[in-house]
Order: sequence, then structure tokens, then C-alpha cells
Amino acid sequence: MNIQELTSGLAQSVRSSRPEASIEAMREAKKGLLDFTAASFAGRNDSGVEKLLNLIEGEGGVPIAPLIGQGKKASPSQSALLNGFIAHALDFDDVHSDVRGHPSAVILPALIASAAARRDGGRFLGAYIVGVEVMARLGESIGRHHYEKGWHNTGTLGAIAAACAIGYAEELSQEELERAIGFAAAQAGGMRVQFGTEMKPLHAGLAAQSALFAVKLAQTGFGGSHTALDGKQGFFSLYGDLEKAESTFLSNWGAPWRIVQPGLWFKIYPFCSAAHHAADAIRKLVVQHGISAGKTDRIEVVFPPGGDAALTERQPETGEEGRFSVEYVIALALHGRELTAAGHFNNEPIPQNIQAYLPRIHRIYDAEIQPDPQAVPKGRFTIVRVFLSDGRVYEARVNCPMGAPGNGLSEEDIKEKLQLALQGDERKAASLVTAIEQADIQSYLSHI
Repeated sequence: MNIQELTSGLAQSVRSSRPEASIEAMREAKKGLLDFTAASFAGRNDSGVEKLLNLIEGEGGVPIAPLIGQGKKASPSQSALLNGFIAHALDFDDVHSDVRGHPSAVILPALIASAAARRDGGRFLGAYIVGVEVMARLGESIGRHHYEKGWHNTGTLGAIAAACAIGYAEELSQEELERAIGFAAAQAGGMRVQFGTEMKPLHAGLAAQSALFAVKLAQTGFGGSHTALDGKQGFFSLYGDLEKAESTFLSNWGAPWRIVQPGLWFKIYPFCSAAHHAADAIRKLVVQHGISAGKTDRIEVVFPPGGDAALTERQPETGEEGRFSVEYVIALALHGRELTAAGHFNNEPIPQNIQAYLPRIHRIYDAEIQPDPQAVPKGRFTIVRVFLSDGRVYEARVNCPMGAPGNGLSEEDIKEKLQLALQGDERKAASLVTAIEQADIQSYLSHI
């Protein structure tokens, strides 16, 4: 592929997509929208929401697009920003292993704002499928060093993917979409140094807002590059691996759709997915062997090199920081706390007894252990090894945690997640489920 073809090729691929023809892709899109809705309602009362609402209300604007769980509307731009934050507030939203980040928390808030502004939900689910496709391919082609250098893929890749999703929904021309991709790429940002703070979930909102703005700019005819992804000064060269992108980015488009294979990872825990392997392992050990904090001497957590890159906190001080700490997750389980409870992962200080236990938990990296071929993400595993005070040693290895593709949640599981997020409001849950199943997006917008 010529180095000048990535941007135009992406626009062509998006515009020629026909995801609605795939029964599997549409089914997975409905599951993704359902899980996004559950995660968003679970996060609707996060402390950061009120702060952003105050900013929005102070700014003013025409109330057009819904704010999830708030009973209010705002401008489309404000809606995209706040709904992105709400969806990602608890880190309870889906992830995709190709993205190494969170696609739905960016793509769906952008599409909600677009659909509300146009009063047209046509092509919504198809656009979502396209957005996931773009974001997964960006994540695959950007190269592993992008994330390892400190970029947060949800923010850096999300705006381009969401702009392509809106572009599909609104049927942008080739020229408009090429420029929209460039406008979104110019706004790409997000740093992993923000993990464990309110800024981390705001990356999703900013990316959704940037995507909406990128499309609006393109539709006005505003001038911009048509080759923003290409060449030595383009997106892939600046942020990642141009050579890899040229060979992988557009190959075998939609065959199968990335929302189907490898698919979205729907979470059962409200914390970083990199700690889910360990969470499953320690829960298994607690149940099987009656292990508790008082019976243990020390814990070893074994990763492949780099397998804990997202787990930036070793001695967190708040539950919010604890979302990115395998030490905190294990300590909670050993102290009898329920890992599915979002209340343990808010911005309150961590209890002193748990804080004092964290130094007993040690990370180990072993490049000699062979990953399981079915591991999710590919090449990953976590082994939790518990050394009891009486000399006994127990361990558990998890290659594919609950919720990940290959060990995924059923539609009924996700409906239960929504029920819990709505605190038993069965009527609202039923209305949302029906709207999603019938792909009635205007009804869906009226109920969120």
C-alpha cells in the first residue's frame, strides 16, 4: 500500500461498509449497547459527574441531547463529553483486546449526540460496528510501544474511530470523511499518568466530543489535510508504527467484524481489566481453600513481562486509585470484600487495615511461562500464589477471565448488570432492553 492511501483508504472502507448485513455483528452491537447502558447507569452518580454538570450548566447551551441518568439534556457537544465520562467513570465499561482500551465509552456517546441532534437513529448500530472496527484496527496497527510509552489508547484512538462512526451514520462524502479523520487525529490525546484520577474517564468524553466537532468542521467545508494518517508526519508515524499500519490497517476489512471476533469484553468488576485475571484467581482460592488475610504470610502475583502495564498503582491511597492496583484488588478479596461492589472503588480513602496489608503482595515477571493459545488478551496470564502462615502454598492461574471473549457474559448476564445498575427499577430496565432489542434508537434516547 502506498503511504498516501491510509486516510483515503479508511474513508473508502467506512463508506462502503455494510455491517447491517451481518446478523452476528448486529447481535453483538445490541449486547454492546446494553452493556454500555448498564455501565453508564452504574456510573451516573460518580462524584465527577456533578462537577462536570456544574460546568455545563454554567456554560449554557441548547438542551438537545440526553445526559445519561441525569434526567436532563444538553448541547450535543456537552452530551458527548459528559456521557463519555459517565460510561467510563467506574471502569465498568467494555474493553477490546485489539484496542487495548475502551471503544464503546467513546463511540456510543458520540453517536448518541449525533442521533439526538439529527432526530434520526438510522444506521446507529451499523455505525457502532464500524466505529469498533476502526478503533480495533487503530489499536492493532499503532504498535505496542504507543501504550507502553504512556499514551491512553481510549483517548488517542477514540476520536478517529468515533468520527468514522458518525461519518457512517451521517453518510459523509469521501472528501468530508477524509478531513474529519484528520480533524479527529489532530485532537488525539490521553496520558496513562492520569490513571486513578477523574481525568482518566474524561479521556473518553473528550474523544467523543472531539469526534463530534471533527465531523461538524468537515461538514462546514473547513480546510484540513486529506492525508492525516499518512507519511512521515502523519498520525501513525507520530504516535506509533507507520510500517506496521501500512501492512495491517485496512486488510480484510470486516472479515469478520472486530465486534464479533475477537469481540468485546464485558466486565463483571468495576476496575481495570488487567486486574481481572488476578481477581478471578484470588476469588477461586478463597472459595476453595478458605484463605483470608489473617492466614497469609505473603502473596506473589506472576505476570508475563508488561502484563501489568495498566496497573499503575502499587500503594493506592483511594479506591479510585485502587481500580488500577492488583495489590488492592487481592487485599480486598482476602479481607472478605465483594469485588463486584463499586463502592470499594470510589475516591474515599482506603481503610487502614487494607492499606497496611498491601506490602505483602509482590509482583513477579516470568518470560519463561508459555501463554495459553486461548489467552485473552493474547499472550497474557496471571498466576496468584498464596503463602500461608502455616507453610502451605496454593496457587491459581487464569488465562481468560470471566467476561472476556471465550469466557463471556450472556445477554441475560448483561441484563442483570443493568438491573443492578438501575437499583431494581424493572420498568426502566424493560423499556431500555426493548428499545435496544428493537433497535429503536429514538425510544432508547428518551429512556436514558
